[in-house]
Amino acid sequence: MTHSPGGALPRWLWLPAAAGVSVVVLPLIALVAQVDWANFGALITSDSSKAALFLSLRTASISTALCLLLGIPMALVMARHPLPGLGAVRAVVLLPLVLPPVVGGLALLYTFGRRGLLGETMQVLGIDIAFTTTAVVLAQTFVALPFLVISLESALRIAGSRYEEVAASLGASPSRVLWRVTLPLALPSLLSGTVLAFARALGEFGATITFAGSLEGVTRTLPLEIYLQREVDPDAAIALSLVLVVVAAVVMTFTHSRTRSSR
Repeated sequence: MTHSPGGALPRWLWLPAAAGVSVVVLPLIALVAQVDWANFGALITSDSSKAALFLSLRTASISTALCLLLGIPMALVMARHPLPGLGAVRAVVLLPLVLPPVVGGLALLYTFGRRGLLGETMQVLGIDIAFTTTAVVLAQTFVALPFLVISLESALRIAGSRYEEVAASLGASPSRVLWRVTLPLALPSLLSGTVLAFARALGEFGATITFAGSLEGVTRTLPLEIYLQREVDPDAAIALSLVLVVVAAVVMTFTHSRTRSSR
């Protein structure tokens, strides 16, 4: 006789669990059912569609790299150093998780826009960020960074610091402990956080359109292209939506398999 890990679950849990799955799966089935398969290739290979897809992949990749560059140190500091006021700092860092994206876009606009907090100084230096591809990257980084930080910080807290202390007691330098002990222990969660950040950046809409606008080939990412096509060519919007769903599904499946392998 086989038993489920941790003991048997109450049978009544299957009903709400199935309902939860249906909430996610049924809309996706409905989307697939509306695809114009006869013209699918032509719908997703128009010049504007390809430009939007390549722009999204490029900016999401850059944003994810920025999330790694900034998020790993942030997570390490929050997990390993109980500084005064750290709780307030953590709350602010994770705020984009619950903020409406358009609010994040406005915050970025009033920071880096021409009349923003830093915008006028940057204008003097000849730097213009708002409504450029750089603005897309910043908007995506703003909304995606907390996903990586919270994933890695949680993993570091769960893992504890005993192995790091042992390595340090054996004479390893702080940098060597970081690269040889801390990060390898947290690698599965780091991979998950990285992919979550990439997926969030890839699907970003509200902050992007508010801060970067919708200029074809410059700031019009795939979600913006889908929104615009919805008004003029619904079939193209549905086809592009499916492309975005497939890309996200491939990314998440790859991450899940890599995470299980790492563990």
